[in-house]
Amino acid sequence: MVKSSRLGLLRERDFGRLFAATALGQLGDRILFLALPLVAIASLHTDEFQVGLLTATTSAGSLLVGLPAGAWVDRMRKRSVMISADLARSLALLTIPLASWAGLLTIWWLYAVALVHGVLTVFFDVAYVSHLPHLVGRANLMEGNAKLSAVRSVTSIGGPTVAGPLVGLVGAPATLLASSAGMAMSGLLAITIRKRERKPEPTTRPRLTGEIKEGLKFVVEHRALCAIMLGDAIFNLFLVMYQTMLLVFLEREIGLRPFGVGLILSGMGCGALLGALLATRVSQRVGQGRVIWLASLATCPLTVLMPSARTGWTVCVAAVGLAALSLGGVVRVVAQSSFQQALTPDRLLGRMSATARFVSSAGIPLGGLLGGASGSVFGAAGTLWIGAAGMTLSILPHVLSPLRTMRTLPAERAAESVR
Repeated sequence: MVKSSRLGLLRERDFGRLFAATALGQLGDRILFLALPLVAIASLHTDEFQVGLLTATTSAGSLLVGLPAGAWVDRMRKRSVMISADLARSLALLTIPLASWAGLLTIWWLYAVALVHGVLTVFFDVAYVSHLPHLVGRANLMEGNAKLSAVRSVTSIGGPTVAGPLVGLVGAPATLLASSAGMAMSGLLAITIRKRERKPEPTTRPRLTGEIKEGLKFVVEHRALCAIMLGDAIFNLFLVMYQTMLLVFLEREIGLRPFGVGLILSGMGCGALLGALLATRVSQRVGQGRVIWLASLATCPLTVLMPSARTGWTVCVAAVGLAALSLGGVVRVVAQSSFQQALTPDRLLGRMSATARFVSSAGIPLGGLLGGASGSVFGAAGTLWIGAAGMTLSILPHVLSPLRTMRTLPAERAAESVR
């Protein structure tokens, strides 16, 4: 089938279903991103450390099941894992508004749901990344990742825009009904994808530890893949510190209402959308390896504008800095995701994805805890300064690796992956 130059992969039925499922699931996720902390801040009146602990709990799943998840997913059909994880996440989120209406909601209930949701998200994300090469083929990975990043960026705009007024109208706990519905519809839509994978052939004696070690060895021995992981770990640690205190800063120090907070997060979504639209072109112009670190170097320093802001027009300027951070982040993620997928053999995709996620996400729970502790000691604004500096320094593993000068994927490794 001849693909339209504009629609490209969207003309293919199965990719279109994945695209739509991604839109619905990400819309639910973006609503959750704003509403869950506001349940703790506005409904339960928690302090800064408890907000940080909630953030840490949300991301603790990567540390608990990150490595074995890759080995397990490599034994299963990826589409089935995605469907099951989406539906289970939907049910978990549904318990929060139900508990609130019953008068049973506590911060410990939020911790429990956040942990369950985080574990399920690990399985979903590993399967999602591993499913894309099967669905579109390795030659179309850059286009596929760019289009999926574009729809995620659109939902980053729409999610907070919807969530802000909803929180103000019905309260943060009830807003999570929309998040639950989005994930349920995502799972149901994924059921309609027709293209089926062959069930992976089991080894003679499958051993979980041996399979995990094989995935670790593959990633660690490749200098570029290892640099991407380490850079992501540093970036994520300081990004989560920053994000943990961002809502506290905006609500308590700037005095923004949920609608205003939603507008700022929607502005970040606009930056992400622009990044998705430019990602392929920028990677071709700058080089797929070099753009991974140049995108961060150009945009991360702008995050210092937020802790410098006061009420009024300075908040708008600071919001532009956050939009730029999202733009650079999407350009970087599209380039490095396509890079990782193209370099990895099919049988190791799940383990590569899980290993990369485990290492790069290791700093997220710590970032939540450090963000809460730092907020208690230095205040929300001081923590934002620390986060901005750390995100900028996350490029160090990249510039000390072959990515510093690499323009294209090494041909011999790409050919090995295809074999």
